[in-house]
Amino acid sequence: MRLLTLLAALQWVLVAVAFDKWNVWLDHSDVLGDQWLGDTQLGLLALRIAEQEGRKLCILRPKSLKRDNAPMIMKTLNEVCREKSLVYMPGEVYNINSPMVTTNIVDVKIILTGRLQWSGNIDHWLRVSMPIGFQNQSTVWHFGGHNVLFDGYGIGTLDGNGQLWYNWAVSEGNLPHRPININFKGLSNSVIRGLRFVQSQMWTMAISHSRNLELSDIYVNSTSNSRWSTLNTDGCDTISSDNITFRRWWVANGDDAIALKGNSSFIYIYDSIFHGGQGIAIGSMGQFDGKYEYINNLYARNLTFVNTAHVAYLKTWAGVSRGVPPNGGGGGIGLATNITMEDIKIRRLRQQPFFCWQCENYSGWAGRDCNSSKFKMSRVTWKNVTGTVNKDVKDVGSFQCSSAAGGCDDFEVSDIDVWVDGGDKLDNWHCENVHGNKGFTCNDPPPQKSG
Repeated sequence: MRLLTLLAALQWVLVAVAFDKWNVWLDHSDVLGDQWLGDTQLGLLALRIAEQEGRKLCILRPKSLKRDNAPMIMKTLNEVCREKSLVYMPGEVYNINSPMVTTNIVDVKIILTGRLQWSGNIDHWLRVSMPIGFQNQSTVWHFGGHNVLFDGYGIGTLDGNGQLWYNWAVSEGNLPHRPININFKGLSNSVIRGLRFVQSQMWTMAISHSRNLELSDIYVNSTSNSRWSTLNTDGCDTISSDNITFRRWWVANGDDAIALKGNSSFIYIYDSIFHGGQGIAIGSMGQFDGKYEYINNLYARNLTFVNTAHVAYLKTWAGVSRGVPPNGGGGGIGLATNITMEDIKIRRLRQQPFFCWQCENYSGWAGRDCNSSKFKMSRVTWKNVTGTVNKDVKDVGSFQCSSAAGGCDDFEVSDIDVWVDGGDKLDNWHCENVHGNKGFTCNDPPPQKSG
C-alpha cells in the first residue's frame, strides 16, 4: 500500500514538472518524503489541484531552525508563484525573522500545514515593523492581492510568540511599533480559512482597504500565562473595508473579538464563539478631529459569548479633541447605523451585554465631555439573547448617547432573557438621550463605565 501511495504521488509530481521547470525552491525528489508532503492526503490534493487547474506548483520547505524563511516566502509570492499558482507549505516550522510584503498576489492558492513562527527579538521587530496607515499601528506582514485562497486545513498556524510581548508591554496599551501579526491590505475576492492564530504580538489581524472577503473556520488564542494581560490582542479589526464575512470563529483573547473601525460596511459574523475579551466592538469612532467616518450594515447571528465584557459595545470619542492618537483624540463626526445581532447565547458576562458611550479616551480623559460628540448612532437591534451575567452586573443595557449628536435613535430589542448567574432575571436599562427605543424601558440607574 505504501508503494502504491508513493507511485501515485510520483505520477502527480511528473505532471507538475511538466508545468514548470523551476527548481530553486522545489526539488521534486523531496516531494516523495513525508517531511515535505506532510499529510499524504493533503500533499496529493495539492498536486491534483495544480494539475487539474493548470497551476504552477511551488512546494516550500523550511530552512534550518536558525535561518529566516521570510525571504523565501516573499520571493515565491512576489515573483516565482505570484500568479495562477499553488503554494504548498508542509514543513513543520518556518522561522520568520524579517517583515514580509506580499501584496500583489493574483489567482493563487496557498496551503499551509506547518507553523509560521515569528522570532522573539522584540527590539528588532520594533525597528522594522511597518505602518498600516491607521493610528500608530504597524504590522510585520502586509498580505494582499486578488482571488487568493489561503487555507490552513485546521492545522496551519501563525504563531506570533506573543507571551514575550505581553510581558514586555506590562499591560500598557497601544505601544508604538508593537506589530499586528498580519494586515490583509488591499485584498479582494478572496478566502482565508482553516488557519490558527496563536499568541499574536498585538492585534491578530487587520483587514484594511479590502473587499469581498470570507474568513471561515478561524482559531484565535492569545492568552497570557503571566500576570500581564493580553490587552490589544484583538481577533480582527476591519478598516475602510466592505463586504467582509466571518464564519465559525473561535476566539480567546484579552480585547475585542472582532472590531469594526471607521469606514467598515456590510460586515457579517456567523456561528462563532468568543471567550474572554470585550466582545464585538463597533468602533471606536470619531477619534480624528473633523474627520467623517461611517460604520454601517453589521449583521451577526448565532454567536456565543463566554465571560466577555459585552455582547457588543459601540464607542465614540468625545467631540472635544484631547491628546493625540492612538491614546488620545476626539472631535470626529459620522454615522453608525443598521446594526443587527440575533440568536445570541451568553454565559457569565462581566458587564452589561449591550453598551454604548460617547466619551472614549485612553489618555486620562475617558468619561469626560460625553455630550459633546457629534457622531450619530441609530438603528441598532438585538434579538433573541439568552444567558447569564455576573452577580455585580446591574444593567442589561447601558446607553450614554451624546446630546450634541441628537442622541441615539431607534435602539430596539426583542426576546431578551438575561439572568444574574445564580440569581434573578435582569431587566434594568440605563439610558441617556435615547430616542425611539423599542422593547425596553429606560430605568436610568447610575451609569456604568466599560472596562
